[in-house]
Amino acid sequence: MNIFGRTYTLLLLACASCFLPSASAQLQVVGDGGPGPVKAQHLTAELVSLAPSIAPGGTLQVGLVLTLEEHWHVYWINAGDSGEPPHITWTLPDGVTAAPMQFPIPSRLPLGPLMDFGYEDSVAFPVQLTAASSVKPGPIHLDAQVRWLVCREVCIPGKAHLGLNLTAAAGATAPAQPVGALGEALTLIPKPLPADAKLTVTGGKQNFVLTLTTGTRETDAEFYPFDQDQIANAAEQKIEALPDGVRLRVPRSEDLKTLPTQLHGLIKLSDTVAYDVTSPVVPGEIAPAAGTTAPGAAQTSNVTTLTAIGLAFVGGIILNLMPCVFPVLFLKGLALVQSSGEERSRLRSHGLVYTLGILVSFWVIVAVLLILRAEGSQAGWGFQLQSPTFLTLLAAGIFFFALSLAGLFDIGLSLTSVGGELAQKQGYTGSFFTGVLATVVATPCTAPLMGAAIGFALAQPAGITFAVFTALGLGLATPYLLLSFQPAWTRILPRPGAWMEIFKQITAVIFFATVIWLTYVYGSLFAGVTGGGQGIYRIALLLGCFLALAVAGWVLGKWPARWTSTTAAILIAALGLAIPLYQPKDNTLVWTPYSQQALDSARAAGHPVFIDFTAAWCLSCQVNERAVLKSADVQHQFSMNKVTLLRADWTQYDPEITKQLASINRSGVPTYVIYPAAKNSSADVLPELLTKGIVLTALEKDINP
Repeated sequence: MNIFGRTYTLLLLACASCFLPSASAQLQVVGDGGPGPVKAQHLTAELVSLAPSIAPGGTLQVGLVLTLEEHWHVYWINAGDSGEPPHITWTLPDGVTAAPMQFPIPSRLPLGPLMDFGYEDSVAFPVQLTAASSVKPGPIHLDAQVRWLVCREVCIPGKAHLGLNLTAAAGATAPAQPVGALGEALTLIPKPLPADAKLTVTGGKQNFVLTLTTGTRETDAEFYPFDQDQIANAAEQKIEALPDGVRLRVPRSEDLKTLPTQLHGLIKLSDTVAYDVTSPVVPGEIAPAAGTTAPGAAQTSNVTTLTAIGLAFVGGIILNLMPCVFPVLFLKGLALVQSSGEERSRLRSHGLVYTLGILVSFWVIVAVLLILRAEGSQAGWGFQLQSPTFLTLLAAGIFFFALSLAGLFDIGLSLTSVGGELAQKQGYTGSFFTGVLATVVATPCTAPLMGAAIGFALAQPAGITFAVFTALGLGLATPYLLLSFQPAWTRILPRPGAWMEIFKQITAVIFFATVIWLTYVYGSLFAGVTGGGQGIYRIALLLGCFLALAVAGWVLGKWPARWTSTTAAILIAALGLAIPLYQPKDNTLVWTPYSQQALDSARAAGHPVFIDFTAAWCLSCQVNERAVLKSADVQHQFSMNKVTLLRADWTQYDPEITKQLASINRSGVPTYVIYPAAKNSSADVLPELLTKGIVLTALEKDINP
């Protein structure tokens, strides 16, 4: 739950106009003790039964039925990332007992990056009553105090006083075919796993892998844990359809530091079929199979090992035509033109060493991928681009190399030289590291035919994975390798001349364009976590690194081939790399628990006050906190203006907080209030759905009028 981007912010803004604030902050109880239905905020509640009578010594199904307004929802027994399930407190006559309330099959209810488990439209919660044989025939009354939490973008608690009038009568029976909302709910209660079915759970470092054997191929599945903080609720659950069942890969919660001894939950195979399961957790890792998908996705893996190897080889050849790779290949080809007078055996050796550089680079990538897979992580081709550190080093390296191609300085020991410098100055070392460079600049690209091959390879055992990536590397190396074995083919290339310097500069432009794209990717990583402003800030740091590298290149060009200038350039470049690689510590401000005394003290001292009325079960509260209140821009303004931060936690009903909400005509959370520094100033109530712009504008208006 700690990755938040612009998507859910836009979602919240789009939904803001749908929010319906309430004028009363008191938790009013609706109903007069009758069965209902009774109207509460955003839902209707009633008690129903399958029959009007219960036999002494018998049982009867009754239930709570909630009918909700459109887009509002209530919660399953495990609410997910936030929320609370409905609850009934019974007052029953002697001899009558009520079993725990049952919950039908839930649905996943996403809001931005978070996920709730619950119900929309309408839902019935069955309760089984049991009458002792000593119960005397005659009328009996069931009294129920019901409470719930109903949510949309805002969450509102509700209470109702309901009841049922029944008759205890000998021989009373329930209908053979239950009907109505309660009858339907009874068919949707998760069932125990059949005797001929089997479930195993393997717990890895990142995932639980649930393998369910039912005897038939299952194409859809979802897992809902009964215990909180075991799975990453909002994460994608990937399924693999098996001939006799299904395998479900469920990401672990980041808060789950050690594996539980067992996993208890609900496996939902459809809207009408679900099983209540409990299974021991066996530590281990199970690699994802080819074609593993999220629920509802198509299974598309028809690739064989030989097909994947062939596609990878052809894709590697095509990869040479990608904008980042082609200049490297072309410059190597020109080097062959310049060195055509050398012995053919030496040229072939250079081609083989270049190929070895590519293969070793691919093998290193595969080794890292396999290590990540063994630890339970999911990674694919180009996974390096998910690392800010790797992106910094890659972008800086390409930028520095492009400066040399543009003519700022002669790198001398560059990985690819023009006009034979590579062969003359670096020998086989230069050819090897040119292969490494070709691989590095190829990582952002996926050539045609590569996608299916790589997707297949990453789901296979290590040997097949290495074979496919080796074929990809051989394909990338093939064009230059062929030229080195047949130097006569270089006749198709232009003769050396002044145009080569122009081509170097054109190549520099291509690499500079690549750096721009890598910078965009780098900023996007931070924008996805901490907001667009932080992403722009990190991009500025990376641009500062480029400036330092440009200065280092100027030093090398101004005083070439001197150890003093080389040392100075290295120090300047190291300083430049340190700028974006530095990770500042978390300076999130501390919030003080709300109390009337804390509010009065802060206002008496002349401090502006920001109150966050929140609750652990309020999904919108968690989204606003992570997306807005913890953002660098808002935290900075809080600090600069010495705002006293109070958090009014309404997770458990608090009459003092309820009273404060009533004073500003609010009845639910989230609610956000700014009290300006002036002692007699009135409260400024912000919208329930926040953006950084809303908060910053309000702070400017209220604190710096």
